Order: sequence, then structure tokens, then C-alpha cells
Amino acid sequence: MAEQRKVGEILLTEEEIRVKVTELADKINADYKGGNLLVIGILKGCFVFVSDLVRKLQGDIQVQFMQISSYGDGTVSSGKIKIKKDLDVDIAGKNVLIAEDIIDSGNTLSQLVSILQERNPKSIKVCTLLSKPSRRQVAFEADYTGFEIPDEFIVGYGLDCGESFRQLPYIAVIED
Repeated sequence: MAEQRKVGEILLTEEEIRVKVTELADKINADYKGGNLLVIGILKGCFVFVSDLVRKLQGDIQVQFMQISSYGDGTVSSGKIKIKKDLDVDIAGKNVLIAEDIIDSGNTLSQLVSILQERNPKSIKVCTLLSKPSRRQVAFEADYTGFEIPDEFIVGYGLDCGESFRQLPYIAVIED
């Protein structure tokens, strides 16, 4: 239970995150040069990151959210994703940027990118705030990566443990 867990070492401060989100937005703005961009946030953990990121993007920015699961009712990934909340718009012919809080194994995002490519967007790129390359099970890398982090269970800045700790303005390791 989350109430039995405590926040440990702060891995990334509020200021470090703010600076990195600005750097990511600057790179995205340079690549899209103020053009049209559909940002797709992957719920739930990305909501804080998406909010901060899109406020720094230039051009005609649209935002959509998806919720996907690879766990079903269990605690071990099934390896196949299930779309729990799909997009409300057609992405055909659009520049799409998937915004994710963290990439672990790479399985979920590699499958999601394949699914979305079948919908004929003009382009698809992935932006992640956090990456754990030591956990990769498939060869998948984001187009834009904020921080590479060690294999620790983390919370804050939208990331949770049992739905708690999302409100923290920093990212910290969770203690048992």
C-alpha cells in the first residue's frame, strides 16, 4: 500500500525537470518549426509532463490522450497492449508526437507506435521525460529523451505508487 511507503532520495529536482522540459520543447519546436502537431499523452503518469511540455510548444498544437494497459487484471505484463481509452480524432496525415512519462521495457510504446502507424499519420515521434535503458526488452528508443535514470521505482511529477505521490513537484525514489 502507498501509505506504508515513503519518499526516499530525490532523483530529479523541480528545477532540473523544468530546465529539461524546456530543452525538449526547444528541440521539438526546431524540428516542427511552428507547424501543426498532435501531442498524444499516455495516461495516467504523463499528465503533468504533457501539461508543462505543450505550454512551451509553438504552432498549432492539439492534445489528445490515450490510456493503454499491458497488465489486464494481473501484476505481470501480458506482453500485448489493450487500448482502454482511444483517441477522439483521426490522425491520418498529421504530425504526431507521443508524450510518455517513462520508457521501461519498450514493449508498450513499440506496439503503440505500430498501431498508430496503421492509422496513416504524416509522422510519428516519441518524447519521453524518463528512460530506463537497463530495463529494455525490445530495441526501442525515443526521438526525444529527457533523462536516463537507474532501475529504481520512482514517484512524483505524475508518476505514482498505488495512485499516490503524483502531486510531488520532483521525482524521487520510493522506499519500502
